[in-house]
Amino acid sequence: MSDSSDRSLNLNFLKEPVLRKLCEALDKTNSKGWRKLGEMIGNDRRFRVSSDEMEMCSLKVLELEGSPSRVLLRLMGDRGCTLGHLVDLLQTMGHTEALQCVKPPGIQILIQPQSVAIIVGHNLRLSCYAVGKAGVQFQWFKTKEEVHNSSSPDLVISPVQLTDAGFYICRVNCGDSFEFSQWAQVDVLNVATSYGLGSHSLEGRLKVVIQPQGQRLLVGDSLQLECGAVGRPIPRYQWHRNGVPLHFPEASKRRLTIPYLLLEHHGKYRCEICINNERTWTNEVDILVEYQMPFLHVATDKVALLIGNLSYRNHPQLKAPMVDVYDLTNLLRQLNFKVVSLLDLTESEMRNAVDEFLLLLHKGVYGLLYYAGHGYENYGNSFMVPVDAPNPYHSANCLCVQSILKLMQEKETGLNVFLLDMCRKRNIHDDTTPNILLRVTANIVFGYATCQDAEAFELSSSGFTNGVFVKFLKKRLLEDEKITVLLDRVAEDMGQFDATKGKQALEIRSSLSERRALTDPVLPGDSSDMALAHNRQWAKAHELPESMSLDFDCGAQIKLGFAAEFSNVLVIYTHIVKKPEDMFFCQAHDLDIDPKEMNRETPEETGIYLLSSSLPQHCLYTRLSSLQKLRDQLGFTVCLQGSFKAMDELVDWTTDVNIGKPLIARLDLYRTMRRNSCLQTCPMPHSPCHSPRAEHLHHHPQGLLSPHCSSPYLDVCEPLQGAVGGSGCVSSTLYDNCFSRYGCTSSDSPGRASIPIETTDDINELQTVFINSLQFHHQ
Repeated sequence: MSDSSDRSLNLNFLKEPVLRKLCEALDKTNSKGWRKLGEMIGNDRRFRVSSDEMEMCSLKVLELEGSPSRVLLRLMGDRGCTLGHLVDLLQTMGHTEALQCVKPPGIQILIQPQSVAIIVGHNLRLSCYAVGKAGVQFQWFKTKEEVHNSSSPDLVISPVQLTDAGFYICRVNCGDSFEFSQWAQVDVLNVATSYGLGSHSLEGRLKVVIQPQGQRLLVGDSLQLECGAVGRPIPRYQWHRNGVPLHFPEASKRRLTIPYLLLEHHGKYRCEICINNERTWTNEVDILVEYQMPFLHVATDKVALLIGNLSYRNHPQLKAPMVDVYDLTNLLRQLNFKVVSLLDLTESEMRNAVDEFLLLLHKGVYGLLYYAGHGYENYGNSFMVPVDAPNPYHSANCLCVQSILKLMQEKETGLNVFLLDMCRKRNIHDDTTPNILLRVTANIVFGYATCQDAEAFELSSSGFTNGVFVKFLKKRLLEDEKITVLLDRVAEDMGQFDATKGKQALEIRSSLSERRALTDPVLPGDSSDMALAHNRQWAKAHELPESMSLDFDCGAQIKLGFAAEFSNVLVIYTHIVKKPEDMFFCQAHDLDIDPKEMNRETPEETGIYLLSSSLPQHCLYTRLSSLQKLRDQLGFTVCLQGSFKAMDELVDWTTDVNIGKPLIARLDLYRTMRRNSCLQTCPMPHSPCHSPRAEHLHHHPQGLLSPHCSSPYLDVCEPLQGAVGGSGCVSSTLYDNCFSRYGCTSSDSPGRASIPIETTDDINELQTVFINSLQFHHQ
């Protein structure tokens, strides 16, 4: 900003196009956005904004085109902040994109390079034309690397090779100023024939040059289908099976990959290809998926119960079980398991959950139980500790794993797998010797995260990480190997981990005589009616409320959507989709929820870390956990506040919403007196409420690790109590207690960068990352 008058310009007098671009850059949810700017001016007495004013900024996301940054910049301008002050702040933040918005228009890029799909051997031309106050210079980059001899507006590669595929960008310099062009993707197709396309005939036309090929494959094989079209701009792809679009990330790419085929993947495939308004289709091909019989073992069904206990009332908090259960849930679903994943269960809830799990088992089913939490082992019997267990706990307060195995054997299951991620130290407060008589069957596998009389550890970290066992298990779980061979390889991997050498080693106990694997296909048995009933029972615990639109008398419309993070954790996301033209202020919130604790503008602020990448953006998010405690239907009142140009005061509109009993709530696991077959098998020498008391013994290893039998974490509120009464609405206690187990108020709350979430590449995100790195070349 060479002109001093520009630097002295008050922010409230910025031109609208500049202000709009600046707000778009700052509204992006990242570490350098408007919140960071608010934190920085909080240290400057001249422009400081209060926490209430920051909250007012965040609520602007509720508006259809609301911008928190616009409100923050107006508050700063009201306090006398100038453009020069803002530039200094943005430079300190390192926000290159925002700085570019307020720089004088010294460079104008008139023609941007366009993405293109081209055949190998043809000529590639990318163009970037720009003007400036003085002469301009050009430099092309492929990702972060400079392209040699590319200092002209046109980048020409002749002939183009497969290695030339990638992302390109042009930097335009004018004196001390510079601008970057848009990114352009180059997709190079390896086609034997040219289909009559000349080197300059791609503009404005779409032609399929690679057709998918039909295949005959076996269950467990990997499917790879490829198609390709040439044109400018680069084509968009959408794969269909049996006329229905496929909805997973690979289905919108040129190459469709399904790593593990199931019978349900059998069908007719073709791809829809579009450029602008032009659309075409590939040929339709048959993909045949068959069993390799008789060498392949099959399951009549595959069912998994995953329990992660971390928020203990009377014992140290744990951290890893939530991440471990989430990761294993996603992996087991890829293996066609019906998965029920639950967090933080009391004793009665655990017993009732096991009872529901047993209802899904029948002859030939593969049953898998994974547990992460506190535990112990006495006389060869393993005990899982509920979150409400007293201090000290006894067998009467816990669930005996061998008792569950006995009940699974009665179902004549095809495979019984127990993965116990817990300590196996002896409980000196429990002298009970359970007498459990198990059948002799050749289908039992125990994978203990640690050896007998030893501890299982989770890694100390400020972010979310797996426990040691799952850290290595998840790398192997999809392998098509006998389950005992798979666990042997996990044990070998764990043995190479320096942090746990001499402290934790995987132990495997098995009576498996056949080559049974978790990848074995599902072939329903003769009892199809029974299997159908079991499928309905499983689906009952995974039923999400349907998304809904709420119409208000003022003409505004709000959309509510729902997602499941676990079987007992519901995510609600809200977005204003329409408002009257003369309404200049509009916000919505739940009367039963404190908007400062819920209705946050990013999933992470509400504690939704693991699911955040798959949720829609630009919404408000609420996380409801411990749904198993919900006694009545879930109801709440949504309030819309708005004001019109002709009036000053706010007007309220309300509507009641009832979403029934979502997810696991439908199974009523909260009931404490259910006639539970698991309870009848577990020994109960005394009542849990009359357990003898003793001093609680803590064991705190020093350094990197903390064990599952005494691992402190952050403070977590008491588990919720379900709503009571017959009104059909949930009390505010439910919301106040369940909103977040990893809230932003804790100093240990992790940032987004530490969360192990897989995300798809986004070209805008790519541009920000690479521009920041490419600046170094200019400086």
